[in-house]
Amino acid sequence: MWEGNGCSSMIISAEQIKYPLSGELDEKIYDIQSVWNSQSWTWIKFINDDYSEWCGEFRGKYIGHAISKKFKSILVLTSDFLYQISMIDGKLQCYEENPNYINLTVSPDGGYIVSDYYGIFLIEETIKKETPIVLPIHLDMIEFKGWKGSKLRIIGDEFINWDNHIELELDYKSMKFRIVRQSKIEGE
Repeated sequence: MWEGNGCSSMIISAEQIKYPLSGELDEKIYDIQSVWNSQSWTWIKFINDDYSEWCGEFRGKYIGHAISKKFKSILVLTSDFLYQISMIDGKLQCYEENPNYINLTVSPDGGYIVSDYYGIFLIEETIKKETPIVLPIHLDMIEFKGWKGSKLRIIGDEFINWDNHIELELDYKSMKFRIVRQSKIEGE
């Protein structure tokens, strides 16, 4: 684990917080130099398996974070970067600059799923390898609404037919979609 607090334990949880008071938590800054960096910052409080706490500071406005025990990593998504850090030592494993992602979640078995406005992607061990998940209908304004068992609820608008609001379920086990409802009937 990151040794700023003198311990070597594994991260077991993470939560977004407002900036910590000075000296309240040990802090590790995950800053990546880029001409495109914003002035926004995100703070994530980590708890280790020995219940020690520390804070990671990430460049960009907070969008989401997810923990995968399967891959022993944590993804932190901000407006500036998608960061992948190790649960074992808190080190930055890799990052993606200026991601277009607007949603981030982790499946019940530990696989990461992200989306931009138009597409959904599966990320396994590294953010450097993403696999597109083919949608049954072209969507715009994709939004993840949560998990029910192994099914991810997704909403969006049909691309170029924005009056058609669609709710989908992605069955993570079969990687198949089911259209739950849509506001327009086909052929209208």
